[in-house]
Amino acid sequence: MDSVVLRRTRRLNEGHLWVFSNELQDSPRGYTPGAVVELYDRANNFLAVGYINPHSLISIRILSREREAIDADFLRRRIIKAMEYRGRFLPGRDSYRVIYSEGDLLPGLIVDKYNDVIVMQTLTYGMERLKETVLTLLDEILRPSAIVLRNDTAIRQLEGLPLEKQLLKGSLDTLPIIYDSVGSEGGLRMEVDPMSGQKTGFFLDQGENRMSFARLIAPGAQGGALRGLDLFSYTGAWALATASAGADVTLVDTSERALAMASRNAQLNNLQDRCEFVQADVFDFLKRQVQDGNLYDFIILDPPAFVKSKANLKDGLRGYAELNTLAIRALKSSGLLATSSCSYHVTQEVFLETITRCAIGRDARILEVRSQGIDHPRLLAVPETQYLKCAFVQVL
Repeated sequence: MDSVVLRRTRRLNEGHLWVFSNELQDSPRGYTPGAVVELYDRANNFLAVGYINPHSLISIRILSREREAIDADFLRRRIIKAMEYRGRFLPGRDSYRVIYSEGDLLPGLIVDKYNDVIVMQTLTYGMERLKETVLTLLDEILRPSAIVLRNDTAIRQLEGLPLEKQLLKGSLDTLPIIYDSVGSEGGLRMEVDPMSGQKTGFFLDQGENRMSFARLIAPGAQGGALRGLDLFSYTGAWALATASAGADVTLVDTSERALAMASRNAQLNNLQDRCEFVQADVFDFLKRQVQDGNLYDFIILDPPAFVKSKANLKDGLRGYAELNTLAIRALKSSGLLATSSCSYHVTQEVFLETITRCAIGRDARILEVRSQGIDHPRLLAVPETQYLKCAFVQVL
């Protein structure tokens, strides 16, 4: 195993799992992309084991702080630990994120489980080299009926990896259905398309937030159905959570395919009479609601990431500001807003400041500030593992 010397060790010693190229004693050029290396400080003290990519700004990602082989036994232990964590804190779940990259000390690896179908992503060169071993272990430990490889995310291109999408095992003739009778989706049944859907087919990270918001909707629904909007609705998870609490909701999305799946999901749960489906640009739709004086009891904003990098932070924040300003103007007195950002480069502080500015002219209060679900664990020393911001706001 090759070794690498660090000239800066502070962040690593404080628990971070990334080493940048400017923290290395020498240029990483010449190392094989994805090769496992040992890290030392300039006094020749062993620090960690990780994998290296000389073509990435993040040169090394840490796998272990012990001097050990990164082999099948190592990976099996990490996968089992990840499963034990979910078994302890998410008992009874059928569908959840099994492995969340750095959050489970397996940087570059994402594994989602939808009933007995698993979807895997290897996002880094180092994890790509371990892919076959990981697949064998996942098949052995989880015994899925189907395995989907969704390596079609642009993050791989930053690592110098090709984009690909494959069904590696089984059949998807019948799409997997999420059914969590005691889980995050509150007993809702949701159709998921692991091959063609966004990300790995579904947004598991918002499950607990959806059910928490639905609980806020339910008391009002007892005195008559509340009327709301689910914007960027995708396949309808937010909308169905509120509809199951007794609300009437309009789902708005630009994707005809996503709305068709949302309609099927509504029928799966016998909630079709509470749902209306509109194919439209969300910004244009909201502007029309404000212009026409249409007011709602609640609005859900779960847009795609507007900020992909620091370079477009200002432009992305303008998008969040316009969207939230329109939504707040379209809410009735005592109306509720569930608003989210999945852009890592938008911090929670900045996100809340943006919402505060959007509410100028109306009194508003924060009911809850939330993040991603417990199956997307956040490491204290790796702030990059926390990306989702979700705030529940009441307009007075």
